[in-house]
Amino acid sequence: MKPYLADPVETKKVIAKYDFAFRKQFGQNFLIDAAVPEAIVRAAGLTKNDTVLEIGPGIGTMTQYLSEAAGKVIAVEIDKELIPILQDTLAGFDNVQVLQGDIMKTDLAALIAENGGGPIKVVANLPYYITTPILMKLLAGREAISLMAVMVQEEVAKRIVSGPGSKDYGALSVGVQYYADPEIVCRAAPSAFMPQPKVASSVLRLVKRSEPPVRPRNEEYMFAVVKAAFLQRRKTLPNALSGYAPLGISRDQAAAAMERLGLDARLRGETLTMEQFAALSDEIHCHPERSEGSS
Repeated sequence: MKPYLADPVETKKVIAKYDFAFRKQFGQNFLIDAAVPEAIVRAAGLTKNDTVLEIGPGIGTMTQYLSEAAGKVIAVEIDKELIPILQDTLAGFDNVQVLQGDIMKTDLAALIAENGGGPIKVVANLPYYITTPILMKLLAGREAISLMAVMVQEEVAKRIVSGPGSKDYGALSVGVQYYADPEIVCRAAPSAFMPQPKVASSVLRLVKRSEPPVRPRNEEYMFAVVKAAFLQRRKTLPNALSGYAPLGISRDQAAAAMERLGLDARLRGETLTMEQFAALSDEIHCHPERSEGSS
C-alpha cells in the first residue's frame, strides 16, 4: 500500500471522520507536504533491513512512508485519542506496530531487545516543548540506536549544529555533538503542517558516535562546567563558573585553572571548543586546590 496521508485533503478527511481536536499540550502538527517525509526517509537511509522507532506518529502520515521503506516500524504515540485513528490509517501497512505511551517513560532497552536487539534508527517529528529532553534521552542512553532523523524547530536545529564563536553555540550544541554528528538536511516551512506552527522547522540527521570526541575524566562534571559557562554567557568564564554552586569553585580557582591551560581568563564560554571544555573540566575537577565539598 502506498502512502497517501501527506495530501492535505486526506488529512482533513481523517480529522473530520474522527472529529479529532488538536491538543496543544502534545504539540500536534501533522505533515501535509510529501516532500518532507520523503526527505526524512532519505536522511535516515532506510532499507528493508532496518527497524525504525517513530516517536509521535500523529495520524500516521510519516509512518506510512517509513513502512514503505523500512523492514519494521514501531510507532509510540502519547495521545490515546490517536490510537484508533492510527489503527485505521495504518490498516494496510502490516509491518507497523503501534504502542500507546510516553517516550520519556518508555524502557527503550527493553523495547529494542523485544525487536531484535538493534541497532535501530529513530525518526520523529518532535514536539517543540520537549525536544531537548527527548533528544538527550535518546543520545545519552546506551541503547542500540545508530541514527536519528528528527524534525525540530529551525532555531533549535541551528543551535545544535553550531560551533564555537557562533551566537547559536551553547550547552545544547556541546551536549548533542558529544554523542552524535549532527547535520541539517532540509527546511520545512510552516505551510508543511496542519495546523501551521508559527515558526519554520528543520530536519536533523544525527549519526550516533561509537565513542565521544573527547574523554573527560568525569563526564558529569564536564557537562556541569558547560552548563555553567552558558547560564550567564555574557560573563567571563571565571565569573560564570564561580557563580554556579554545584562546581564548588571560586573565581580565583577558575582563573588559575584557565591560566594553567594557557587560556585567557577574559574568555567567555561561547569561544571554547569541546576539547577545551574537557581539559578545563579535568583541570578544575582533579586539581588539589579545588574547594572542599565539591565532587
